[in-house]
Amino acid sequence: MARSIRYDAWSPADGRLSRRADVTSWTGPWLAPGFTFTELVASWSATTPRGSWVEVAAQARGSRTWHALGHWSSGTRPTRRTSITGDSEVDTDVWRPRGGADGYRLRVDLHGDPTVHRIGAVVSAGTWSGTTSTPLRRAERVLDVPRLSQMTWAEVGGRGWCSPTSVTMVLAHAGTLPPTTDIPTAARQVHDPAWTGTGNWSFNTAWAAHESGNAFVTRLRDLRDAERFIDAGIPLVASVSYPPGALTRAPTHGTAGHLVVIRGFTAQGDVVTNDPGAPTERSVRRTYDRGEFERAWLDGPRGTVYVIHRDDQPLPAGSRGAW
Repeated sequence: MARSIRYDAWSPADGRLSRRADVTSWTGPWLAPGFTFTELVASWSATTPRGSWVEVAAQARGSRTWHALGHWSSGTRPTRRTSITGDSEVDTDVWRPRGGADGYRLRVDLHGDPTVHRIGAVVSAGTWSGTTSTPLRRAERVLDVPRLSQMTWAEVGGRGWCSPTSVTMVLAHAGTLPPTTDIPTAARQVHDPAWTGTGNWSFNTAWAAHESGNAFVTRLRDLRDAERFIDAGIPLVASVSYPPGALTRAPTHGTAGHLVVIRGFTAQGDVVTNDPGAPTERSVRRTYDRGEFERAWLDGPRGTVYVIHRDDQPLPAGSRGAW
């Protein structure tokens, strides 16, 4: 089955507001992506003053059921931040509608006085074909992304901080990382107590959006799509998983889930990364075989990336909507 992917986003003006008790709700328009999707990951940008928080939910066309995707407030001591348990269709940050869905809409409940700037979602279906992509061009392109190792903080929980470490590197590259932010601070900004970790995709981009102006989770077809972001000067945070020994020169022998920064490509098309799982900052830069990396990125995580950029960094053509 061919992979189908679509990312869409809305501003508050695109939906409608309603009020119930002390909660204001924004409900977005119905969207039909043009295929039956099996997974949805939401992204949002919100300002949450002290005492306020937002709840994000999704609904399939033809269903009356809303599926809560998370409670969010920003900061190292959030008012309320957690993924939602107890829904068999929601796995932390991914909604998998039973039987698939051909349309959906999003809702945001505003508790207190938060402001939602933008909300979106990527929907997808299908699997990777298993064929390594051909590079767009035979020329080296590598962005100057600072190197940080999560293992520097291994004694205080850093072994599980690949996601906030990767986001920190990209924010530093964009020049939008607050000067006092170290990796433990970043981890507290995205911690999900229900998942007991810092790898919640939606929470990481919500924090990044607060700092950089723009951030969202999406999925790409292959490394050719990633090359277009590098050409635009935008590094990507990519989710990978691979069995033992499947990613040569990786600092972890195998992993069920790990985040790295794609910072460029060699002239041969291999992938230049900052891998936060490296033992030292000096060893963070890793170059991976194109085919091995593409399998690790597309086969399990299905091409999931965080896109983080400033307002003055335009996205490559075709990076929103249908791929």
